[in-house]
Formats: sequence, structure tokens, C-alpha cells
Amino acid sequence: MFKSKKSLLMLAFTVMAVLAFMEPAWAQRLQEAIASAPVGTEPGHINPEAPTGFLGIPGAPNVNLLLGFAWAVWVGWIFSTIGAFGGIMAGVGHITVFGFGSYASSFKDTSPTLNKLVTDSIRVSNQWLVGTSAAISSFNYWRMGRLVLPLALALGLSSIAGASLIPWLTAGKISLKAYIGYFGLFVLALGCYLFWETTPKGQESKKKAKEAAKAFEASIKSGSKVDTAAMGVKVISFAPNKCVFTFFGVEFSFNPLIPLVGGFFIAGLASFLGVGGGFLLVPFLTSVAGLPMYLVAGTSALAVLISMITSIFTFMFVSNTPIFWPLIGAELVGIFVGSVIGPRTSKYIPDIWLKRLFIVVAMYVGIKYTTQGLFGLKILP
Repeated sequence: MFKSKKSLLMLAFTVMAVLAFMEPAWAQRLQEAIASAPVGTEPGHINPEAPTGFLGIPGAPNVNLLLGFAWAVWVGWIFSTIGAFGGIMAGVGHITVFGFGSYASSFKDTSPTLNKLVTDSIRVSNQWLVGTSAAISSFNYWRMGRLVLPLALALGLSSIAGASLIPWLTAGKISLKAYIGYFGLFVLALGCYLFWETTPKGQESKKKAKEAAKAFEASIKSGSKVDTAAMGVKVISFAPNKCVFTFFGVEFSFNPLIPLVGGFFIAGLASFLGVGGGFLLVPFLTSVAGLPMYLVAGTSALAVLISMITSIFTFMFVSNTPIFWPLIGAELVGIFVGSVIGPRTSKYIPDIWLKRLFIVVAMYVGIKYTTQGLFGLKILP
């Protein structure tokens, strides 16, 4: 991807210089939010004497960086294995495991400004993690011949508009309670739909995907040194209304106009929820494009990457949303480790079990956050 380490270092220094240049704007928004909260030692108050934690706020949760690293390994592995749930698992970590959700909720009545700023920071932090995992996964799956490049680019390019528009419209306007409720509701609906797809009636329209998945699994189980990259995705023809490609000898086709439209709406919804959008791209790719799960993860990852770059830029440089770099730095290292492992282990997991793993996680997360956010009930740990 980069011709030399020198080029990579120059890119890293450029990004750091831009971030350093923009820091005063983020710091000003953060200081104004802290100043809007009452001073005191009770929940919903700022105690200036307390040790600093998340975002450098006195009294905020102070997360052990090793815990952040370990959770990020799981986030990187799940996203790079099934092409989804990276942003959702990152959100579960930030909201529940690290306690940022409860902390933001404590300012619901005393300082809505600080409540919404912490919520925005959680949203963009989730996207940093899933964006990094998407970059690493895209490259690995492309090398393995398991990425449908025209389909991913069609989804990704149309996502730029949706990923730009939603952060600009909603930053500073979404409370944590509403965010958690909508977050859970969408995930629960998705889990129910994917469960239906595993039933005999839902499987009737998946003949080609099952055929390609069966051929891929047979090559792995044979134990012989099969060049999976050579038998991977090959684009046969491309036209504005039809793209044809093969995977392990099975022919697939799709109309590029459909992912162009779908990518806009998926990216807009993902930006609102502060996630990558893979949990919407996976059913889109399996249901609309009819792809086997072995192609979904890589194709979803590249589309998510393009969307994440756009959304993160809008959150940070248009809406001046602050990031807590010590924690995010440790998490990005964990994301790298998990994202390298995922593509190498997913080929040993049967296609149907990859989908079932997705459904189990979706049902759990959906029920937990829907009941908590919309009804104030905590029925799951």
C-alpha cells in the first residue's frame, strides 16, 4: 500500500500535525462544557480536586489502558471475522465496560452540554476503532482474493454524502439516553431479520452463496496447499447497470446503482449511531447482492473504511468533538492485533456459524440497549 516506511512515517507525521493544529478548537468546546456543569462532589457535578479521567475531566472514569487494549483486540477480531459489529462492540466497551455511559447520564439534568459532548466523543471514538480495523482487514482480505472491489467502492463512495451530513446535523444534539435506545432498537431489528434468513424459507434464495461457500470450505478442509487467492474474486465484466464476477468458480452479478443508493442511507444511519455500519452492510451484501459470508467481511470492511474517514473528519474538524488520545492509542494497538488475527482464523469457521455468531451478538446487544435506553430497564448484564 505504501512504497516505503519513509512514506508511511511522513503520512503519520502529517496526520499528527493536523490533529495538533486543531486541538485548541476541541479544547475550547470541552472547557465550555465542563464550565457549564455545577461544582461539587455529587453525581452530575464537577469536583476540581478529583483525579482526571476520560477526556481529562476531573472525576471522570479512569480506564486501565491494559483493559482498553484487551477489549480492542476483541473488537478488531469480531469486525475482521464477520465484517460487522466492530463499532457496536466498541460502543459496548465505551458505554458499559468502561462506564462512560453512566458518567454521561449523570449530567443529563445538571449539564446537558457536557452530557452531549461525552456522547459525541463516544460516537467518534467507536469510529476510530472500527475505521482502523477496516483499513487493516481490507488490505488482508484483498490479498486473499476475498474482496469484491467494485461493490465495495460503489458502497463506499456513495457513503461519503451520508457520513458527512449526519454528524453535521446531529453533533451536540443527541442525549445519551436517546442514543442508547436507538442504538439497541436497530441492532435488535437486524438480529431478527438475520435469524429469519437462517430458516429454510430464508435459505431458499441463497443457493449461489451456499454453493460458493461450500467450494471454499472444501478447499480449506482438504488440507492441500490450495491457492485461495488465485481462485478468489475475479471481475469478468463491468457496466453501469451490471457487474459480473466469480468466486471459486461460481458466478455472481449485481447492479452498481443499487449499492450506490444503499451506501448513502447505510452511512447516514451508521454515523447517527456512531458505528461503522458493517451490521447494516452485512445483511445488504448477503441479501441484496447474495454474497457468501466469506466475501462479506472484506467487502464490508473497505466500504466501512471510506465511510469512517468521512464521518471522523466531520465529527472532529467540523463539530470540534474531542478525543481522549491516551485510551484511544492503547485501543488502536489492540485493534491492530485483533484485525491481523481475524482474517486468518475466519476461514476455519463454517459459513453458517459465522452468521449465527452475528445473530447471537445482535440479539444480546439489541435487547440490552433497547430496554435500557427506551424503557429504563436493565434486564441483561
